[in-house]
Amino acid sequence: MAVKKILILAGDYVEDYELMVPFQMLEMVGHQVDVVCPGKRSGAVVRTAIHDFEGDQTYSEKRGHNFALNADFDKVQGEDYDALVIPGGRAPEYIRLTPKVLDLVRHFASAGKPIASVCHGAQVLTAAGVVQGRRINCYPAVAPEVGLAGGTYVELKMTEAITDGNFVTAPAWPAHAAWIRQFLAVLGSKIEA
Repeated sequence: MAVKKILILAGDYVEDYELMVPFQMLEMVGHQVDVVCPGKRSGAVVRTAIHDFEGDQTYSEKRGHNFALNADFDKVQGEDYDALVIPGGRAPEYIRLTPKVLDLVRHFASAGKPIASVCHGAQVLTAAGVVQGRRINCYPAVAPEVGLAGGTYVELKMTEAITDGNFVTAPAWPAHAAWIRQFLAVLGSKIEA
């Protein structure tokens, strides 16, 4: 398997499981994974939030862990990476206000490189204007943004994911097994049993 270089866009109060688990899983299969945050350098931390589904009208939110970034946001160039991952949580609502974040997303979309988005990560995709004509899943509360940006929201169970070309999207962390499996397929990665 050829090692792929994958970029993850994070920020303070990114969803804990949606950052930590994909980071570890993608490294486990041999890929290089760089995690960046606007305004922060390698070695700085982002605070995470744990979102849980406990029977309320929406998810609950608790303080998660500190995650140490391993690359400098200001130095990353889309051309240096093979794929992009955008986790959810609270971070997407404000990192999408950073022009370079949107430029990075547009680079991956226009180059046809694999893009995975989970939960509120779709807010970054819609702000970048890359969901037009795409079948996208996300946390249900973000579905109106997908429609307004010209995408088609596809309703799925919380454990499911959808692939549309180079886009792999899912509703939240309970779908990790599904979206990571689909993302590895889009990447051309194979796990030998």
